[in-house]
Amino acid sequence: MTGLTTHVLDTALGKPAEGLRIHLMRMEGDEAQLIKTVFTNADGRVDGGPVLAGEDFRPGQYELLFHAGDYLKAQGFALSEPPFLDVIPIRFGISDITAHYHVPLLLSPYGYSTYRGS
Repeated sequence: MTGLTTHVLDTALGKPAEGLRIHLMRMEGDEAQLIKTVFTNADGRVDGGPVLAGEDFRPGQYELLFHAGDYLKAQGFALSEPPFLDVIPIRFGISDITAHYHVPLLLSPYGYSTYRGS
């Protein structure tokens, strides 16, 4: 499989993060261009296959913007205003269009982690 996928797990609740909005951006210098907006499903993944694939999957700098604040509020967490974590940007590079890039997010109200998954 080639392309870009993501998966979001809510480590505070111990379950997939359903309904979390994600913007996929392509970086052009210092400017970010919105490619698409997606939402996570009941498994914390995006329906319909890779977030980025085919002709759109090309080398470059990208950013996933995870709208964690909205998600956490919807889960009933008592957050400060503004919340400690609101929009979480993860900027990464795609260099090999024959590879699979997986960018998971482990999320809680006061922390997160990511890595290049498989």
